[in-house]
Amino acid sequence: MGTARLRVGVIGLGRMGQIHARHLAELPQAELVVVGSRRPAVAERLARELGVEWADSYEAVLERRDLDAVVIATATCEHVSHVIHAAERGRAIFCEKPIALTLEDTDRALDAVRRAGVPLMVGFMRRFDPPYARAKELIEAGAIGRPVMYKGVNRDPRWPAHEDDDPAVSGGFFVDMGVHDYDLAWWLMDSPIVRVHAIGGALVYPQLATVGDVDNGLVNVEFASGAVGNIDVSRNARYGYDIRTEILGDEGALWIGTIQQTPLLVLDRTGVRHDVYPWFPERFATAFRNEMLAFVTGVLADKPLSPSGEDSRRALAVALAVKRSYTEGRPVPVGGAQEAST
Repeated sequence: MGTARLRVGVIGLGRMGQIHARHLAELPQAELVVVGSRRPAVAERLARELGVEWADSYEAVLERRDLDAVVIATATCEHVSHVIHAAERGRAIFCEKPIALTLEDTDRALDAVRRAGVPLMVGFMRRFDPPYARAKELIEAGAIGRPVMYKGVNRDPRWPAHEDDDPAVSGGFFVDMGVHDYDLAWWLMDSPIVRVHAIGGALVYPQLATVGDVDNGLVNVEFASGAVGNIDVSRNARYGYDIRTEILGDEGALWIGTIQQTPLLVLDRTGVRHDVYPWFPERFATAFRNEMLAFVTGVLADKPLSPSGEDSRRALAVALAVKRSYTEGRPVPVGGAQEAST
């Protein structure tokens, strides 16, 4: 790029949009120009905090001529239209995961990006978390031999009960929440997921069943390499935010992650205790900053961005197969996910 700093706008100011905006405001390589939301009070408040301009519509940001890039943190069901809009105006794009709720819409967005020749990066932030990044390096270096088994734990402390948890808006439990794990498993094991089998239910929040969603689930996965795995996903880890992964190889294993936030144990007459990560902003604070830094510096240096749109598509294909497996009560090949993407 011809500028020393990347001029960026952010659209969508829920939890993720505000996190990204604050990191962009701190990065010396970036200039946060404007934040946009359909909630004017939210946009104005954040803009005042960060000393930037604000807009009360997404279109007002996307149409600006003074931006090099846009960060899309709107509702998942809106991503595809915003990606296409930004691409047609020549903006570099960072989009929260996934790009769309169907493979067809994902392909429409990726086609627009390719036609425009603009960079696109997708928000799978766990790849930028130092323990996960180090685990990937160790696997590639052969530290545990050939990976043969994957175990993922993805547990939120509660159901946020936001309106975007409606599957029609977010994709639902197995898509919106589980997609991080499908990307991570494929990335760490370096092998495509070829078949899945999901079970679960609305075991704690029965109101989710009224919109066809669940709050606890188990997903067995099979990889093209012959490796196998299991991912458990939950919205009721009352003890805290719990994200952990195990990779078993034929020469060793890796345990990634911990629920303990502060390296401090309290020992008294009642026993031993420690704190926990309360939620994802605290657990992945470094990862969120690292991914935004990678986006900004990658665009400025005209380097390929990762995770890519194709990474998002393959994770969505797995997610759709998982959703179909749960609905039909049987194992489903990932290659058949497109049939369930309507």
